[in-house]
Amino acid sequence: MKDRMNKVRLRALFLVLKERSSVLKTLIIAEKPSMGRTIASVVEPKGKNHKTYIEGQNFIITWAIGHLVELAEPDKYDMKYKKWNLTDLPIIPQAFKLVPNYKTRDQLKTISELSKQCREIINACDAGREGQLIFYFIRKHLGLKQAVKRLWISDLTPETIRRGFQNLKDEEEYTNLTRAARSRSEADWLVGMNGSRAFTIQGKTLVSVGRVQTPVLALIYDRQKEIEEFKPAKYYEVEAQFIQGAQGYKGKWMGEKLVDPTQAQALADKVRGKMGRIAKYEKKHTKDYAPKLYDLTLLQREANAKLHYSAKKTLDLAQSLYEKHKVISYPRTNSNYVTEENIPDMHRALEALRGTPYEEWVRGADKSLVHKGNRSICNPSKVEDHHAILPTNKKPGKLTPDEQKLYDLIVRRFLAQFYPAAEYWTHLIQTEVEQERFKTQMKQLISLGWKVVYPDSSSKKKSKEEPEEIEETKEAFEIMSSEPVRCKGAKCMEKETTAPSLYTEGTLLKAMESAGKRIEDEELREAMKDAGLGTPATRASVIERLKKVGYIELSGKKLTLTDKGRSTIEWIREIGIDLLTSPEMTGQWERRLSQIAKGQASDASFLEQVKKLAHVIVEKVRQQPAPVATRVRASEGPRELAKCPREGCEGGVIIEGHKGFGCSQYKQGCTFVIWKNSFGKKLSSSMVQTLINKGQTNKLKFKSKAGHPYEAKLVLKNRNTGELELEFINHKRAER
Repeated sequence: MKDRMNKVRLRALFLVLKERSSVLKTLIIAEKPSMGRTIASVVEPKGKNHKTYIEGQNFIITWAIGHLVELAEPDKYDMKYKKWNLTDLPIIPQAFKLVPNYKTRDQLKTISELSKQCREIINACDAGREGQLIFYFIRKHLGLKQAVKRLWISDLTPETIRRGFQNLKDEEEYTNLTRAARSRSEADWLVGMNGSRAFTIQGKTLVSVGRVQTPVLALIYDRQKEIEEFKPAKYYEVEAQFIQGAQGYKGKWMGEKLVDPTQAQALADKVRGKMGRIAKYEKKHTKDYAPKLYDLTLLQREANAKLHYSAKKTLDLAQSLYEKHKVISYPRTNSNYVTEENIPDMHRALEALRGTPYEEWVRGADKSLVHKGNRSICNPSKVEDHHAILPTNKKPGKLTPDEQKLYDLIVRRFLAQFYPAAEYWTHLIQTEVEQERFKTQMKQLISLGWKVVYPDSSSKKKSKEEPEEIEETKEAFEIMSSEPVRCKGAKCMEKETTAPSLYTEGTLLKAMESAGKRIEDEELREAMKDAGLGTPATRASVIERLKKVGYIELSGKKLTLTDKGRSTIEWIREIGIDLLTSPEMTGQWERRLSQIAKGQASDASFLEQVKKLAHVIVEKVRQQPAPVATRVRASEGPRELAKCPREGCEGGVIIEGHKGFGCSQYKQGCTFVIWKNSFGKKLSSSMVQTLINKGQTNKLKFKSKAGHPYEAKLVLKNRNTGELELEFINHKRAER
């Protein structure tokens, strides 16, 4: 019955499209071979399969292989640009030229030949800005004159492809998106080509700069400098244990931060064993709603935090789940919401999960919670090109272990939408003893709600936004505000302010999304999305680019700055090109591109701004050569981290080697060395610099041999040899 219905739909589709191609066929251009073959399996299931295209009765389906056509290099405008000269900069083409990608020129020729047999073309490249650019470059370079329709779909299931072909749009409806795509490409060319040439010529070493990559590098630089310059300060907290009848609870002193240990200890002694009263008590019924559906950046952030996947790996896996397995919708989206027409698709996808390992949660799901009136899920105003990432109604076949883990993240987030909020009693207590007040916040679980979908973490982990002093309990908790309490114990706890953490790929993606602003409020973050650094589709490639050119490297999960990355930012700022390193300015440009795509801003005006920046970059570099300090770093070897602390070592400095950080006078017999891998932690140059200058690192996270996390500092035990030891935080030693 199902096969018969599919045949009826397919026949109807052919009749609709046959009117357009009574003599000549229609050429479909997909972005990749796998996508082309998937589309062909729906619209021309009996088509003849050739190496570079598939031909059927009504359609010829072919494909690009990424960018078949690119913006030309400078020497295509004038051969003098073959040689890099500062006097020739900036290079500002009157009109940008396009050239074939040398590696894929044969496929471009195939498209050209096939187009001559067709009266109409369907653009079936990825439904996004880059897909639009790929098709536009092909069409413009080949001079294709045929009428063009646009296939705009969110997943590659047969049902969606059929529906897409029944609702083809005129390509002209995407003119503004094309303008934005072209503007992005030309802006990156102007800044990257002129900036990289200018800095490389003056610095006499290869320097790569870019409209997005340089502000992202500046984010990493600023964070690392903040850590290096951070000076920890000790402070003290007083925690009291109270009891009322059989009910016990803890409270923290509510006064100003204590910096005198004597004062803190005296306060603890003052209240210990004394009677007190409940000065204030509020009991509220609170709800914790399911987290929003994934957009690509949020998926990459969580996959990095939970699975230790890089942003690129997550994107590659998501693309495979989308293109190869067809089990998720289009992943390169910046939306966490769906539209009204997606609601039935979500219900069908839920039903498709029956008979899978998710059966238990499907049975407990409530479809009535996912409806067009639920604005935490369905909000068309917040869906531009694509809705949030969803599982499709196709059951997955054999996935790789990594694909399965990412698919699991997506499915659980999807299932959570079909469950009610988790419910709590929130208790806010102020206890007064000897005129001193202590604050208690307690969350008492009533119902797990959506958290049943996450059985391993439903009640163990607090959200990052929740203060540490909020305790959670599943047990009954009740306080009588009119009854006295007794302070059965009080202690003074030594604390220390901590430096911000180095970026991971996940936290860097979060910073890129908000153009470097530390924004925790989700609504404000949502409003900043259009002004972030790059787009969900490009952020992973920016991070990979910074690694590839040697500006950053991974130390465990942390991103650390290399000497080359450090010197590049310092040089750019020293000569006064702050615009090039400004995350906010670049974020505003990204917002302008978004406005161009919506028809709300001029692409010509945007490019004029970028051209002015290209002039500023070249002029600033021309006026001031590379600072000696940065040139030395690039040409004369490792950066000096600190003076050698070994007693009697005159003139020695600590430099980075292959396996450790040692003294430059090792040939003269200095044996000081700090090994890069110490206590299971890979040390960065900034950590070692802090160790030598301050005698200890800031608080670091470690794992025991049994896999248990703990916090400690590395302390320079012996300044003559470099021997280190661990100082455990709060005197809690893990079994190592």
